[in-house]
Amino acid sequence: MVPELGLGAMDTPTSPEGGDTLRAAIEAGITFIDTAREYAGSEMLIGRSLRETPPPDDLCLASKTFSRTANGAQYDIDRSLRALGRERIALYQLHDVSTPEAWDAVMQGDGALDGLQAARERGLIGHIGISSHTAEIVRLAITSGQFDTVMLEYSAFYPATASLIDLAAEHDVGVIVMRPVGGSGRTSAMRGRIAEGYDGPLTPANLLRYVWSNPGVSVAIPGARYPSRIRDNVATASEWLPMDETERRALEAEAARLY
Repeated sequence: MVPELGLGAMDTPTSPEGGDTLRAAIEAGITFIDTAREYAGSEMLIGRSLRETPPPDDLCLASKTFSRTANGAQYDIDRSLRALGRERIALYQLHDVSTPEAWDAVMQGDGALDGLQAARERGLIGHIGISSHTAEIVRLAITSGQFDTVMLEYSAFYPATASLIDLAAEHDVGVIVMRPVGGSGRTSAMRGRIAEGYDGPLTPANLLRYVWSNPGVSVAIPGARYPSRIRDNVATASEWLPMDETERRALEAEAARLY
């Protein structure tokens, strides 16, 4: 079990305040932090921050491998453990499995899934997940019985995956939502409009409310490069109210007009 608000740490190292951002997240009670081997500097920054700020006992770290082979996946897990300074990682995911060829590669004998399963048997990871940008791959992952979680894009900008979230709930598969506030380009455009005086419904807070209003969502992982973003998101999480269908449709329409 994790709170509805997590942290996507892909871009956190690109900010000079990245370390402060991670410490702010931990101190604010965010216990789900997602990273990947391929996010330059992210695992190292998280590991350093955890050594400087003792984490809570229920901290749940998630990382990912782009490797498609069993040996490569196990090698990446060993590297993640060293970089993060942990003896065990709560969730390890197959990263961006978004083509039929990638799916076949990770699922075959000696594919990356075998590597993650071996690491779980050794006690190095707790759970196995997968991230994808392709609906059919997500569907296959949910119904395969091999994955504890799926990571997918879902927001008022991208509501098309709602049916997959429903399917995951039917199969007791956790759902991690990436880009809950739209991704960096959309977020920048939205914040620019707000700075110019826009006072409509399309705000980061409402976009998070939209995602959390779907009962099949386990956790949303907005990215953050600055501590102020952490504080804003935590404030939203502490007081949010679910959106009704009318509000959701209105936010989708507003999102479509922006981007």
